[in-house]
Amino acid sequence: MGGTVPAIRFGPAGWSYDDWHGIVYPARRPHGFHEAEYLARYFDTIEINTTFYHPPRPEVTRSWARRVQHNRNFKFTAKLWQQFTHERDASQRDERTFKEGIDPLREAGVLVMQFMEYPLVVEVRHESWNRTEIYQMLHNLGVGFCNIDQPVIGRSLQPSEHSTAPVGYVRLHGRNYEHWFASNERPEERYDYYYSLEELKPWVERIKKIAAGGEEIYVITNNHFRGKAVANALQLISLVRNRPVPVPKPLMAEYPGLEAIAEPEITDAVPEQEDFPFQAAGREDL
Repeated sequence: MGGTVPAIRFGPAGWSYDDWHGIVYPARRPHGFHEAEYLARYFDTIEINTTFYHPPRPEVTRSWARRVQHNRNFKFTAKLWQQFTHERDASQRDERTFKEGIDPLREAGVLVMQFMEYPLVVEVRHESWNRTEIYQMLHNLGVGFCNIDQPVIGRSLQPSEHSTAPVGYVRLHGRNYEHWFASNERPEERYDYYYSLEELKPWVERIKKIAAGGEEIYVITNNHFRGKAVANALQLISLVRNRPVPVPKPLMAEYPGLEAIAEPEITDAVPEQEDFPFQAAGREDL
């Protein structure tokens, strides 16, 4: 890696949730408020989920990139359209449409599972994938492996710390065993889980180990119900960097335990480069 320090970027999966109003975001929003711009004050990444359901419009992704420019360490990640990963009947026109939509983020991020001109990361959840030859194949292809935390039921994949490419990835889904296979009527229930500090601590060493094997790592919290993903992501930042972090005031009111990691004075300022000890020096991400 030429002596550079790997970049570790933390952030939640998604930003547009009705139950975040008044918890993650202010109850009364100022004029021109945008969720991604607000979150970029506290995080270096956000995973875009809407791209799984339909290709984004270029003007929209261009706006997102512009919204986060105030944090020069920020990069988006985005899921690939389900037409490619699940239905697998996409045409060349579909591929072109998706690429055109995501292209404005070319300089701003990676995609969880994407086309060859972007860094590649794949997420699997079944133990049958946990084989040495699979990791070697991913390494040979230059494809990253998504290490996940999920309810371990039957042959579900357990927490891991694999690094198979320059881009590392971690995704924490929560451990809501009771509702993990919830019906489609209330799918948000499966992500209603708040990690304790004791549950997060083992991930600190895993994250550092994965980072040591690559150039950058993305740590995404997907337990989004009522802003739990934001709270746990902030706790992970504090644990990995061993220092207090800025915490949104409404979030601390919902989760008082965040007071233990909050900076003495909460400001809206974006930290400078030196405040991110794991960032690669001299990089301009946007």
